Amino acid sequence: MEDQPVLDPLAAVRAPDDPETDVYLTGTVFLDIIFTGLDSAPVRGTESWARGMGSSPGGVANMATALARLGLRTSLAAAFGDDVYGDYCWDALAAGEGIELGLSRRIPGWHSPVTVSMAYEGERTMVSHGHEAPPPEDTAPACPPPSRACVASLVPGGPRQEWIGGAARQGSRIFADVGWDDSGRWDPADLADLAHCEAFLPNAAEAMRYTRTDCPRAAARKLAELVPLAVVTLGAEGAYAVDSGSGQEAEVPALSVEALDPTGAGDVFVAGFLTGTLADWPLADRVAFACLTAALSVQEFGGSLSAPGWIEIAAWWQHAKAYDDQDRSALRRYAFLDDLLPTGTRRWPLRRAVPTIGFRPPPLR
Repeated sequence: MEDQPVLDPLAAVRAPDDPETDVYLTGTVFLDIIFTGLDSAPVRGTESWARGMGSSPGGVANMATALARLGLRTSLAAAFGDDVYGDYCWDALAAGEGIELGLSRRIPGWHSPVTVSMAYEGERTMVSHGHEAPPPEDTAPACPPPSRACVASLVPGGPRQEWIGGAARQGSRIFADVGWDDSGRWDPADLADLAHCEAFLPNAAEAMRYTRTDCPRAAARKLAELVPLAVVTLGAEGAYAVDSGSGQEAEVPALSVEALDPTGAGDVFVAGFLTGTLADWPLADRVAFACLTAALSVQEFGGSLSAPGWIEIAAWWQHAKAYDDQDRSALRRYAFLDDLLPTGTRRWPLRRAVPTIGFRPPPLR
């Protein structure tokens, strides 16, 4: 939109010989169909009507969208089906979000994975369907192109991802998260690729299980023995980070918000922290910014649908300073936004467009 302010968070650190790509990532793109406005969980044997519905690219697209909306030049390598769902996801990411898909591939005859998400009572229930994924060598390069950073998702029980080490050796800074271990093994060997990573950002439950601790802060300190930056998200309590190089620690409480749908909040947190890290912000500011972006995302429905951009962040900051609905001491952590943000041009709260596959352009007359 014409009045949307544009902000490059890396403007102060860019140099002529920098790589064209800020962040590279790879993974599976889902079509997400989100039902909203449910008063309660669906009851067996009955039919429930949702007051709202939205569609958007999901899976790794949540992270890619969050990064792109924060102004980072984002490249995604993923498989896309050659069905209507794949067409929609490709267009939404490339044309709608400006994500570079030159390394992605259309797979003939492959059915796009689909997730149906039902949001209610601040939580969500999901049902997914997908066919066997194409092999990684058909959907992503063995070694990604030069980039400032890469996002890697570690897979419990899965094979080592050779591209992570290759990207690190060519100078990319690797930020990693991890999936939930359904086997219950929580084998520390699954974290071997952290040897190539700059930062690891698990949630509290994951961190404690991998480190065999009963305190997320103790887990973060133990993980900092494996990786330079360990950041553990604490849900409604905020986040805690340890920089093993400097010995610095930072803990930021969560903002007080009405959580409608937590889908994608972890991805948005990683995107916010990565942005601040590449921009060379102080550790506490990076954690605070990540908490803020995640808090803004849970106030909206959907994964990539809810990722905030700079207009949402600027509008929130103007609102927070004008109204007494946040703890004043907590808000002081965000004073750095005054020097960073452009002047907002819209009132808070903002109205969001909700994409849907169902709409078509009106016929020409």
